[in-house]
Amino acid sequence: MDKSKRPFLKSKRPFRRRLPPIRPGDRIEYRNMSLISRFISDQGKILARRVKRLTLKQQRLITLAIKQARILSSLPFLNNGESTARPRSLRARRK
Repeated sequence: MDKSKRPFLKSKRPFRRRLPPIRPGDRIEYRNMSLISRFISDQGKILARRVKRLTLKQQRLITLAIKQARILSSLPFLNNGESTARPRSLRARRK
């Protein structure tokens, strides 16, 4: 059968498998800052599980590691950069 006679079938896109965010050899602990920093937003918030495609157990371990690193001062609680402050032009002016 010719392809032109099958208009109801969509062309398939090639399947691209995404690498898991945590490899089996990675240790999830508070000292592994390169791993922890991938799961924190620019403002310093812990990213959601569905955003980074983690399992429930991995998310729990990441959350514990981030909280331990914050308590031991390896990681700040908040990232007070310019991205969190509102620009001067958007502030309400009082007269």
